[in-house]
Amino acid sequence: MENPDASISFVSSGTPEADAAAALLRDRYGDCGPDRAAVIVALGGDGLMLQTLHRTMELSVPVYGMNFGSVGFLMNEYSAEGLPDRVAAAKPTRIYPLEMQVHLSDGSVRTALALNEVSLFRMTYQAVKIEIVIDGHTRLDELICDGVLLSTPAGSTAYNLSAHGPILPIDSPLLALTPISPFRPRRWRGAILNNRAVVTFRTHEPEKRPVSAVADNVEFQRVMEVTVRENRERHVTLLFDPGTGLEERVLSEQFRY
Repeated sequence: MENPDASISFVSSGTPEADAAAALLRDRYGDCGPDRAAVIVALGGDGLMLQTLHRTMELSVPVYGMNFGSVGFLMNEYSAEGLPDRVAAAKPTRIYPLEMQVHLSDGSVRTALALNEVSLFRMTYQAVKIEIVIDGHTRLDELICDGVLLSTPAGSTAYNLSAHGPILPIDSPLLALTPISPFRPRRWRGAILNNRAVVTFRTHEPEKRPVSAVADNVEFQRVMEVTVRENRERHVTLLFDPGTGLEERVLSEQFRY
């Protein structure tokens, strides 16, 4: 940020600790509200950060997080001191969302945006059967699995990593395609795709094996086909203290065990 006196708006996750910090910071620095803010300070965990980024995407306002959650991968350390100077010195990271278009069994079409990943899941005890199409070409005739996901670089250290997907450098023009508990082909571990790729998931036997599709925290049930592509016309900006940016965090995550 260039302006150390920039107007700030605070949001809290609602925990007693985060609410107390928000009250202290508002008393010290004021709160101009999100519509007038030059920066939004989010007090909570990674879940709050994702919610805040989705809510402020239309505003094009950068978000500076301070951790009151458990992991805090997207957050900075909390301190009430010198906040305008910290915000002014913070380094920006731009993230482009995935746009999910879903065809449902009732014939309707829905859309949603995801900053972390788009995931498909089985809705019942039976594994699902999914055809994977990349840029109009079928690359996998049938994946029998609990699900499959497509992740952004920012989301590659989240659910994608838990599903044994690859960690992607934050500034890489890549997407991670990762199966969730694959049964057949058992040894298929996914793929790394160019971020310009258009990925289509077609469900097989959808009445017998119903599938849900989730874009971050937006879910649609009984999907027939899901198409995902990166939306370069929309973006969000996260702010990190120098030396602790998302690029460094993603790199460090690759050497943890």
